[in-house]
Amino acid sequence: MRVPPPKWLTVVRGAAPLVVSLPHTGTTIPAAVGRRLDSRWLALKDTDWYVERLYTSAVLLGATVFRTRVSRTAIDVNRDPSGASLYPGQATTELCPTTTFDGEPLYYPGDEPSAEEVAARRSTWFDPYHAVLADEVRRLREAHERIVVYDCHSIRSVIPRLFDGELPHFNIGTDNGRSCDPRLTADVEAVLADTDFTRVTNGRFRGGYITRRHGRPAGGVHAVQMELAMRGYLREPVGPVDKSNWPPAYDDTFAAPMRDTLRRVLEACLAFAA
Repeated sequence: MRVPPPKWLTVVRGAAPLVVSLPHTGTTIPAAVGRRLDSRWLALKDTDWYVERLYTSAVLLGATVFRTRVSRTAIDVNRDPSGASLYPGQATTELCPTTTFDGEPLYYPGDEPSAEEVAARRSTWFDPYHAVLADEVRRLREAHERIVVYDCHSIRSVIPRLFDGELPHFNIGTDNGRSCDPRLTADVEAVLADTDFTRVTNGRFRGGYITRRHGRPAGGVHAVQMELAMRGYLREPVGPVDKSNWPPAYDDTFAAPMRDTLRRVLEACLAFAA
């Protein structure tokens, strides 16, 4: 019996052995959360802006595509719900973030979510996201010997609090090789090597909770996270961003080289699964 998706979760079901997850493109902030936020602009600052436009090929390729409408400020479905850091010793944000990536407070003083509220948000949004995702993984795994779970992300190219210098254009995360077969990693790397973009595998971003939870290579489920530096598809401002310049408008022509490369990446994932 399939788990029905909640209204805030868009699921386009395909038959190909590929699941594409878009956990951070949502911009809906529930009223109970929004009234306590210091700034809606700050609350949406770290959205993975326009990433869904880069992966329109996924549906055409027959993939199953997940996208939540709920902002990561309300709940981050790519964090460990136990509270354990995915990157010990490095700055990060929580399951229910209280700061931006730059360290700016999101809530009015004293209005940060309590432990009870975090638990309620987890029950409302986090758990259903992963339940439906796991159900779709099972559905496709029943039809295919192996499948790929591909988790889509993007981030500003320069965030000193999170990493030094400028992030490579493509950041492949496989939990240091634990979430997928090394042949899949090599196939994705080969696509990117044939471009003018920079890349790294298991650098600053090695795969979040989605990759680490759902990647089970021994069970035929291979998960990979792709973190994009936004300058690869947006005219990203130089220096700190503010309300006057962030987010920049999406230009499909400017984004085309990265978008076309991502289609080739998805095709490589399908070829591996097949």
